[in-house]
Amino acid sequence: MSLTTATPGLLDRLRDVPAPLPVLDRVREQQLTDRQRDLLDRLVELFDEGFAHLTMADLAARLNCSLRTLYELAPSRDELVLTVIDRNLRSIGRTARGAIHPDMAPLEAIQGYLEAANVAVAGTTEAFARDLASLPACQRLSDQHSDYLVAVTRCLLDLAVERGDIVDVDTTAVARVMASLGRNFSRLDVFTTLRTTPKEAADAVLDLLMRGLTTHRA
Repeated sequence: MSLTTATPGLLDRLRDVPAPLPVLDRVREQQLTDRQRDLLDRLVELFDEGFAHLTMADLAARLNCSLRTLYELAPSRDELVLTVIDRNLRSIGRTARGAIHPDMAPLEAIQGYLEAANVAVAGTTEAFARDLASLPACQRLSDQHSDYLVAVTRCLLDLAVERGDIVDVDTTAVARVMASLGRNFSRLDVFTTLRTTPKEAADAVLDLLMRGLTTHRA
């Protein structure tokens, strides 16, 4: 069977994969003003410089807004960090899901999806990676998003096995390796040793894994 033929029901299967609960629920997200959305977007870039040393007052000064405005967004600095990181990962996640089309073969969908998801680690800085590792709540949030990537990837691998595109591999194991590349390469003790960016490294290894799967087709 050709690896390029469409997969009936592909998007339906993916809709059954449960996504992690957002830090801001849908109602609260919809209630955000344009000003609040702009501040949250600007904090994504600001946190690249590190955030552990910044207080809410520091952030308000950097953003040229009032403390009250920030406390309307989150009750503490750490909660604000979680909100910003979660919104950014969800935005990238929506883009990644948008890279999957119903006329794709499962393996094609995996590559497009994970390469788009790896954008999350494209601009990882040493300061951000260090501070992210210092907050257990951030690690739990990262775990939840990573688990979702794994679940989507496993779903697509299962479809590839069902179609006969690949041999009957342990899809859970393969999915966990594939979907965790970006996160693993963005760790502070890892990405500083890479010759490329975490995203470039993750995409390159993903390509090698994909070639290995298709080499051993059923």
